[in-house]
Amino acid sequence: MMEDTKKPRRSLRVSTPFSFSSSSYSPSLTPSSLPTVVQGPCAACKVLRRRCTDTCFLAPYFPPSEQLKFVIAHKVFGASNIVKALQELPESKRADAVSSMVYEANVRIHDPVYGCAGAISKLQKQLNDLQAELAVTQAELLIMQCQQQQQNEELILGSDWQPHCA
Repeated sequence: MMEDTKKPRRSLRVSTPFSFSSSSYSPSLTPSSLPTVVQGPCAACKVLRRRCTDTCFLAPYFPPSEQLKFVIAHKVFGASNIVKALQELPESKRADAVSSMVYEANVRIHDPVYGCAGAISKLQKQLNDLQAELAVTQAELLIMQCQQQQQNEELILGSDWQPHCA
């Protein structure tokens, strides 16, 4: 006989803010009449495995749905440096600072040597190249317009006319 080597299955328990047993469930309960569910810990507290309170400093800037945003910033700057930087700013500028930190951290992860400076340099080069291409295109357009004008004037005045466009 073969021995049963299967491990007993663990039941997965899903925690919900409320549960309905068959005896207490009332069909008159609708989603709008149910109590409001707390959203859970902010992304920062979730990543740092801390208890998130109502007065959590990072909660307004790192909501639970945007955990990757905090992970990226934390990886480059660290939680204490993020908090220090935000504390030095007026509240009205903190959201923009968080966006900048997340952007900087994301670029720094992709380009550890140059970071944002490398991204800015690439964009500046691209801008210069496009401006040069635009100047060439505008010059070609001017030449074509001049040639078209010359052809039109030759048709009107005859072949002995001297063009003023060179």
